[in-house]
Amino acid sequence: MKKVIFLALIAVILSANHINWYGNYNKALEIAKREKKPLFVMLIKSNSKACKSIIKDYFTNKKFIDEFNQKYISVIINYDNQDYPIEMFYSQIFPTFFIINPKNEIFIRKPLYKNQIKEFLYNNLF
Repeated sequence: MKKVIFLALIAVILSANHINWYGNYNKALEIAKREKKPLFVMLIKSNSKACKSIIKDYFTNKKFIDEFNQKYISVIINYDNQDYPIEMFYSQIFPTFFIINPKNEIFIRKPLYKNQIKEFLYNNLF
């Protein structure tokens, strides 16, 4: 039940902020290839309070929305869903953020964690 409520909360928050999030890695990767944009992956865990707060604190920020959508194809993946590259499966901190080159599925940079996302957003969106 908590998982359903968590996913519903994410859906409401994400639809309100207008960042174009996808819920399927393969579909997002296909779109990223077609649009020639990096894939921004947010790997979450259902019971993580940090995952809930990071969405609210950073991804509903109106300053970032337009610029973020122009630069990235974004996808949220639940850690418990096995439909993503195995390299991400070894994450132990949630949320973890990955930026992937869609041509070859290689990480463009090291994974980012909650305490690094604010700096990344400010440095890469302005």
